[in-house]
Amino acid sequence: MASDISETLNAFIVDGRIKGYPPARPSVALGEIGSLGLNLLRGDLPFPVAVIDRAALEHNSDWMRRFTEAFGVRIAPHGKTTMSPALFHRQLADGAWAITVATAQQLKVCRDHGIGRVVMANQLVDEASIAYVLDQMAGDPDFEFYSLVDSPALAARLAARHRAAGLGRPLRLLLEIGYEGGRTGCRNLEQVQAVRAAVREAGGALSLAGVEGFEGMIAGADAAARDRNIRAFSARIVEAATLLAADGAFGDGPVILSAGGSAFFDIVAGDLAAARIGAPVLTVIRSGCYLTHDSRMYRDYFEQLRHRTPEAGSLGEGLRPALEVWAMVQSRPEPGLAICTMGRRDVSFDADLPVPWHVARAGEGARAAPEGWRVSGLNDQHAYLRIPEDAALAVGDLVGFGVSHPCTTFDRWQLVYLREADYSISGAIRTFF
Repeated sequence: MASDISETLNAFIVDGRIKGYPPARPSVALGEIGSLGLNLLRGDLPFPVAVIDRAALEHNSDWMRRFTEAFGVRIAPHGKTTMSPALFHRQLADGAWAITVATAQQLKVCRDHGIGRVVMANQLVDEASIAYVLDQMAGDPDFEFYSLVDSPALAARLAARHRAAGLGRPLRLLLEIGYEGGRTGCRNLEQVQAVRAAVREAGGALSLAGVEGFEGMIAGADAAARDRNIRAFSARIVEAATLLAADGAFGDGPVILSAGGSAFFDIVAGDLAAARIGAPVLTVIRSGCYLTHDSRMYRDYFEQLRHRTPEAGSLGEGLRPALEVWAMVQSRPEPGLAICTMGRRDVSFDADLPVPWHVARAGEGARAAPEGWRVSGLNDQHAYLRIPEDAALAVGDLVGFGVSHPCTTFDRWQLVYLREADYSISGAIRTFF
């Protein structure tokens, strides 16, 4: 099956209508790109272009495998980060327990590419999406699917659709815990018990498989207060699971306790793995951004992680930034300003602006961008790079930018190249946004 999926992905035809592929080159199958002899620094590609440092990607995947083994947890990485089935299968090969999604479209991408266990870390609520899930469950008895529930109204809605479909096995649900001022999720134990009662009333249509939450937006007056608030949130997940286990609320198998975005997964991994709820537990974290990491937001979060969780520091070198967007200097209109061929259509800006990471001139190798260079703004297709007035940066030079928040960079590219240390192109991935 995996080889069939790989063949299907590699057969996709890439041509100059896809951003990042040389417009004058003949079309080519995705799987043949690595054999074309392309090199980013030689000018073989149009700019801007998105690339992944292959060695950093492999390092990050292996690092997370060692982290989960050390902490006794599993990972269901969030697929929305890359929406790349090729990368999903890499993560599964490195020990991922499942792939996480947020929408039915993301689920379909997983199913169309052979993913057999999926967690929808979201409420399954609209008719078309419910119908698709039930159809997938009916057509594949080995397909494992989990989605979230936080209200009796949603439980009743799912149960009614399940009964109408005549499915012979239950829809497995994770009861979601939330917090005041947050988004979805039960706010208190009374709401937890009400959801439990609604699942019981559904008979065999629904089955509680565990309890989950998302801690990534929890704040505090400072980092220490934020971390305490996250630990308190983890404790609420454990409290709800303990209550439900004592009531016999869970179906067969270990009780899933799940949380963990890409910033604080060490806290919830430690807290949930240590939980004692009176039943066997499977702890599942859901970080998606670890695979490519980034050059600012998650890089800063990871330094905090290393300080607060020495066990993670003992795993050796931490996560490396792997995702880059390269652009060319197209204008030096004023002293201290370079305009580069990259904008909001090409790189994330929701968490922070891109970070000048490398610089290169034709015929020369890449070197680290000098400290103090910074992006001050983006238009749709242009970046404003602020540099010293005497900086030796000319029209036609290349600048490699690190990103802050990989999720909202990946979704701007159908085609992302894999690069080697010498910036030769050894392959490419396709995304499905």
